[in-house]
Amino acid sequence: MKKFLTLSALLCLLFACKTEKKAPPKEEMNILEQVAKAHGMENWNKVKEIRFTFNVDRDTVHFEREWVWDTKSQEVRGISRGDTILYNRRAVDSLSERADAAFINDKYWLLAPINITWDKNNLTYSVEEKVPAPISSDSLTKLTVVYGNDGGYTPGDAYDFYLGEDFLVREWVFRKGNSPEPSSVTTWEGYEELNGLNISTMHKNKEGNFSLYFTNVQVIR
Repeated sequence: MKKFLTLSALLCLLFACKTEKKAPPKEEMNILEQVAKAHGMENWNKVKEIRFTFNVDRDTVHFEREWVWDTKSQEVRGISRGDTILYNRRAVDSLSERADAAFINDKYWLLAPINITWDKNNLTYSVEEKVPAPISSDSLTKLTVVYGNDGGYTPGDAYDFYLGEDFLVREWVFRKGNSPEPSSVTTWEGYEELNGLNISTMHKNKEGNFSLYFTNVQVIR
């Protein structure tokens, strides 16, 4: 009897040693997080400063603005038409509000795929698979983001992001005030990997008479 109990205890001990505890399942990323990751979100905390020139060519007219953004202190320096402004995004006042609205617009074009995760508490989103893209007609995943009506400079606006299988944005549609009709439709191309961020540097419309692009882009760690 004692031998039987000893053998049983030994077998239980061996079984216990071989039984491994399963790690809790990882929570799956939602599509906003997948898009942000594809564009370098995991490296964002290492970024100290971003410099870029925002350019628009419409027919024969050219416009540009230069920005230097300290991502830690939130100090922003902007240069446009020969004028320079320096302000802090944590203390925007009536004198800097116009410049800040311009910066937010230009930064959104640069970092929209990451920006949507920062804005996740002020938006809703939906996903459609295998939707023809508006310019290329390629079958892509359509991510629609609609902003809330509170806060920001353009509340209630909507964006349709057309994504490749790698979750990089290929085209997008901007719809002011969530209008069913597009306000602008452009490509996302000219991707560059800059210190861990994947940035689209060129956006063109279908007609070929409009391009919005970035030059002198620096991502500083």
